[in-house]
Amino acid sequence: MIRLGILDFDTSHVVEFTRRLNHIEGTPEEQWVEGARVVIGCPGESQLMPERIAGFTEQMRKFGVKLVEKPEEMIGKVDGMLIESVDGTVHYERARPFLEAGLPCFIDKPFTCSVPDARKIIELSTKCKAAVFSSSSLRYAPEVTAYQQQREKQGAVFGVVTWGPATASPRPQRNAGLFHYGIHAVEMLYTFMGPGCQQVVNVYEQGAEVVTGRWKDGRIGTVRGLRQGATPFGFTAFAEKGVLTRAVETRYIYRELLKKVVEFFQTGRSPVPPEETLEIIAFIEAANASGSHHGQPVRVQV
Repeated sequence: MIRLGILDFDTSHVVEFTRRLNHIEGTPEEQWVEGARVVIGCPGESQLMPERIAGFTEQMRKFGVKLVEKPEEMIGKVDGMLIESVDGTVHYERARPFLEAGLPCFIDKPFTCSVPDARKIIELSTKCKAAVFSSSSLRYAPEVTAYQQQREKQGAVFGVVTWGPATASPRPQRNAGLFHYGIHAVEMLYTFMGPGCQQVVNVYEQGAEVVTGRWKDGRIGTVRGLRQGATPFGFTAFAEKGVLTRAVETRYIYRELLKKVVEFFQTGRSPVPPEETLEIIAFIEAANASGSHHGQPVRVQV
C-alpha cells in the first residue's frame, strides 16, 4: 500500500481525495480507489483562501489522518506527496523540499501560474529523479475518455471546442485569469488536441471569454470560459467521420483522476508528459495576455 502525505488544506480536494483513497465511512463504495492511503497531512497555509483551512482540517482529523505542523515533518513517513494548495503560484516552493528528498509529487491544478515556475519544477524533478504529475480531473471524465477510446471510429480530430466555468480568482494576482478555474476546460482541450499550439487570441468580456488557439499543423482549438448563466462542462469535437457534442458530468471525475494518481505513484511515470503540462501553462499565460490586450494575438512561448 502506497503511503501518501497531503499538503495545504485550502481546497475541498484534500477531503474528497482522502474520502476515496481511505474508504471513509459514508463514501459510496463505487467511489473508492484502491492502492494508496493518505496517512499524514499538513494543513499548511494559504494566501488565496485561508478561510477554508480550519474546516477542512477538522474533517481530516475526523478521518483519522495524522496531522503535523510543518511540511518537512512528512518526509521519511510517506512514499509520495499530494501538493494541494489551491494557489498555483506557490506550487514550486511547496513541492521543492519533497522533490529534493526524492519523493514523487502529484501537484494539483494549476501546476503553476508561470512558465518559469513550471520549468523549475520539471528541471528539479529530473535532477532529483522524483517524478511529477499534474492534471485536472476533467481530463479523465468518463465522457472524455470514452471519446478518446473511439478515436479510430471518429477518425482524425481537426478541431475541438471545450467549455466550462471560468470563475475569477478572489485575489487576481494569484491564479490569474484561466489559471483559477478555466484550467479545467483548457485541460480538456489539450486532452483532445495534444500539444503544438503556436498562437492564441482571447476575446474577453465580464460574462465569458473565448480563447482560440492555432496549432502548428493547422488545426484550431477553442475554449469558452463561462461566468454568466449556466456554467456546465462540455465539448464538441470536429473529426474526419463526424461532429460530436457531449455534456461532461462531474460525478466520477475525482475517482477517475485518483486511479491515474495511484498508477503514477506505482509506476513513477506521469500519465501526462511534462512537456504537455508545460505547454498548458504557456497557453494560459498567452490567453491571459491576449485577453488583457483586447484580443491581440499572442504566441505560446514554452
